[in-house]
Amino acid sequence: MSHACGIDFGTSNSAVAVSSNGRVRLLPLQDGVTSVPTALFFSFDDDTCTHGRAAMERYLSREPGRLLRSIKSLLGTPLFEEVTQVKYRRYAYGEIIADFLKFLRVSAAREMGGDPRSVVIGRPAYFVDDDQPADDKAQAQLEAAARAAGFETIAFQFEPIAAALHYEQSVTDEEIALVADIGGGTSDFSVLRVSPRLATKIDRRGDILGYNGVHIGGTDFDRLLSMATLMPFLGLGSKLRMKGMDAPSWYFADLATWHRINVLYDGKVLTEVRSVRRDSAEPEKIDRLLGVLELRKGHELLGRIEQAKIDMSSMTAATVSLADVAQDFVLEIKRRRFEQAIGESLGRIEGRVRDVIALAGLKPGTVRTVFLTGGSSGIPAVRNAVTKVVPAAQVVVGDAFGSVAAGLAIDAERRFNRRSARLSA
Repeated sequence: MSHACGIDFGTSNSAVAVSSNGRVRLLPLQDGVTSVPTALFFSFDDDTCTHGRAAMERYLSREPGRLLRSIKSLLGTPLFEEVTQVKYRRYAYGEIIADFLKFLRVSAAREMGGDPRSVVIGRPAYFVDDDQPADDKAQAQLEAAARAAGFETIAFQFEPIAAALHYEQSVTDEEIALVADIGGGTSDFSVLRVSPRLATKIDRRGDILGYNGVHIGGTDFDRLLSMATLMPFLGLGSKLRMKGMDAPSWYFADLATWHRINVLYDGKVLTEVRSVRRDSAEPEKIDRLLGVLELRKGHELLGRIEQAKIDMSSMTAATVSLADVAQDFVLEIKRRRFEQAIGESLGRIEGRVRDVIALAGLKPGTVRTVFLTGGSSGIPAVRNAVTKVVPAAQVVVGDAFGSVAAGLAIDAERRFNRRSARLSA
């Protein structure tokens, strides 16, 4: 059995796959499920760390501890160089990412019948927009974390290209395909020439006509929806008694951002918020904010906003219960309000789709198929932003949480297993 695998290390969810003789298998990682949240929970009760679904379950059971999500978003940023306090210990973020990658490797080993030492890891078109040195640093940081997790031979593949390799397994003729991978942290696009004949090639560089991306994804949609609907209820934009002054907005921006929430639980921040409450002309709103922070409910509330976003992929409205914040209160959100909140992001996604087609030297009419994957590709407005650029193309929907991992596994087999066969011969 292959001891090389592909890892889709996502902002919101992660998956691992293997390929043998071109047959791909997504690996069950926890409780028979192949896609797990990219999350870690450090328990204050027993000083253990759990990952994925177990991490979210322990957090949502209100066990005392520290939840970390969206850790991929830290790569290439100044925050990655900092350390974070977890109870009595300080962790470097590279150490935390390595620990999660080790969890994926060990979980995969149970299913593979051996410890995977070679891996192809997916990466977005850009970890950091418009900053090549930071982007290079982000990949180097991820490679170092993978090596610390126990992988010995590490390669990278662009996530939309990996998704294209998976899509190519189903085509019957040569075509030009636009692959859109709308994930938790980035939206990535590639234009490729695909066919059954080309699928057997190891070097596909000549068939990649263009790729690009933008640092917009599901966690950004969570943040924008939260800022537009939930945060005003907690005091965003509320007035202070000092004329012309509002409550500081950074509290709310951090509370709406997965990887920034824990910053607000610091004692100094709570003291500052209590001071704002004394100066507030709308103290009842700041009281709600304080209640959320004192009970450490930030991730839980943002999770409810995330669920409302998911619900609105199939419904025109969603509700968010806030009874534990204000008695009997329910926040009602219309899909139209959600689409207004993410309108600027939708425009940037559409612009990048136009750019990648132009970069490929093509006209929109030459694109035969749009292949959609990624957890945020099911949002109707996001899908429309992609497909309106190529209205004549057929739309194929892939496995939202598995297509990239599957393509990475195909790439891993081509890179490592065939090379091993040549060496042994």
